[in-house]
Amino acid sequence: MSPSDLLTPPSNQTISNSTCDEVDTSAHRFFMVVHSLVFVVGLLLNGFTLKVYFCRPQQQTSSSVTVYLKNLVASDFFISLCLPIRIINYSNRSVFIRQIYCNFGASAFYLNMYASILFMGYIAANRYMKIVHPLGTHVLQTVRASRIISVVTWCFLVSMMFTYVLVSLLTQEVVTNVTVSVDCDRLHSAQVRLLYIVLHCCTASIFLLVLVSLIFFYYSTSRRLALAQQRQPASSSSTQLARSRRKMLVLVVVFCVCFVPYHLVRLPYAFRKKRCSDQVFFYLKELTIMVSVLNVCLDPLIYFIFCRSFRSQLSLRKTMHGAGGSRRGSDGLRSSLRVNRRLSLSTTMTRHTSVV
Repeated sequence: MSPSDLLTPPSNQTISNSTCDEVDTSAHRFFMVVHSLVFVVGLLLNGFTLKVYFCRPQQQTSSSVTVYLKNLVASDFFISLCLPIRIINYSNRSVFIRQIYCNFGASAFYLNMYASILFMGYIAANRYMKIVHPLGTHVLQTVRASRIISVVTWCFLVSMMFTYVLVSLLTQEVVTNVTVSVDCDRLHSAQVRLLYIVLHCCTASIFLLVLVSLIFFYYSTSRRLALAQQRQPASSSSTQLARSRRKMLVLVVVFCVCFVPYHLVRLPYAFRKKRCSDQVFFYLKELTIMVSVLNVCLDPLIYFIFCRSFRSQLSLRKTMHGAGGSRRGSDGLRSSLRVNRRLSLSTTMTRHTSVV
């Protein structure tokens, strides 16, 4: 057998070559374990946050930032729900499972990822406008404006996902076998690959815009704090600006840790000339996706720091729980006092009867 024969793909595979099949899958178990842990933790944290936000006694929205936080927790919750199909894709080479993941699972995952990116940017912009206009409310800070922006954002992202899924389904080729790699590129037609590059340019622009905005907001807040401390070091405005800068720093750190590595790897991956990447690049891509998924576990920290109503609701739930326990204790004490009073009254009546 000649060396050229070793490089010839088998006749029963419609999409494959030796470079694609050489991808080592030994790390798939590690990715499955990590995604499973993130799925459980993220589902619990974001499910609890959804319960606090939407199942509280007062359903009125207190501020525009609360609207953005609700949409952020919703996107994180949906990311958690997308993880099981990704876990199954790691462990299953079924053509049907791979097509479900590539057409719907991955699209829904990236839809909610960029929803999280945009709503984190909206939260930072809202807080920055609060610093710039401390005594007034800008039109973009109203609850109505934040709801309109949220609806437009979801419609824009869903339309992108719907276009991608529709083109993928209409141009999908017949596949009888898939490779061990979890990539979706080799299942897609030329039209889908072109659309993928266009959509990736659009989403990369969104990421860069939000990243630059976050850095600008943090830098401007730090500069305002430095000027305020030079004028009046111990003033209330300096204290408030220092608190706002700490909040902005948490948001910037979470954003950079979760999303910057992924986009640094994803950008050259989208424009690569080869159809199959080497193992090092494959592992880098999967690792950065794993890091981006950690966003669903770190965002509850943002909810707690940025939303005063969220903290108050947690305190209210604790207070109501403690009050419920004390109320049950006082009810038990009253009932025992009633029983003792009845017993003493019956004893007195018995003694009185015996005397008579």
